[in-house]
Amino acid sequence: MEHLGEVSLLTARTTKSLFRRPFELSSTIQQLESLGVRSLGIVTVTSVFIGMVMTIQFAFGLRRFGGIEYIPRVVSLSFCRELAPTLTAVIVGGRIASGMAAEVGAMNVTEQVDAIRALGADPAKKLVLPRMLAAIIVMPVLSVYALALGVGGAVIICAAQFDISPTFFINSSLESVRIMDFVAGVAKTPFFGYIIAIVGCHFGLRTTGGTEGVGLSTTRSVVAVSIAILIADFVLTKLLMLFQTS
Repeated sequence: MEHLGEVSLLTARTTKSLFRRPFELSSTIQQLESLGVRSLGIVTVTSVFIGMVMTIQFAFGLRRFGGIEYIPRVVSLSFCRELAPTLTAVIVGGRIASGMAAEVGAMNVTEQVDAIRALGADPAKKLVLPRMLAAIIVMPVLSVYALALGVGGAVIICAAQFDISPTFFINSSLESVRIMDFVAGVAKTPFFGYIIAIVGCHFGLRTTGGTEGVGLSTTRSVVAVSIAILIADFVLTKLLMLFQTS
């Protein structure tokens, strides 16, 4: 509860600083490159192989019921609604949050954060806001990228192992996946980006005890982000389901 209260206060301070000049545009652009471009490698590898593995697993189950032709529908819908946004957030979130906790934590233990306060600036605006905005912007892009690569990996396995042509795969996917399925998946990602940034910066700003404290904050941030994303995913999925069925 202590962490939850501190995160809420940090969120309020950061949101309030959004409307105060000067706007941290250059820092935000720098964070976009750091969080987005440098995450492409891990997203590429994990998405392709998750797509391949999920295709094999679904095929193993569907083959028992003679439903091998339903693989494209099941894989595409699963990736669109859940696998691409959530797994990308968990995998990339661990990397991003740990990096933020380590960077901000190192600044905190070396008294750079205190120096920012001494100069009359707000650490929430200088340090947290650019990272939060960048994470909120980056996560939807990475999610769509992961969706395309995951489905691409599934297409490759289907063509190579199950004699399902890419044309049939794509047509079946387009027939089963509606625009609301795509929106339901992508709509969750800005919230995931917010969680990743605010939790990573929170643990960084609470860091004490030198390099040992930095390592501890980094570990805690990864665990907290993973749990928070899964809880948020459940809540957001329930809300989106209620919205779609109403």
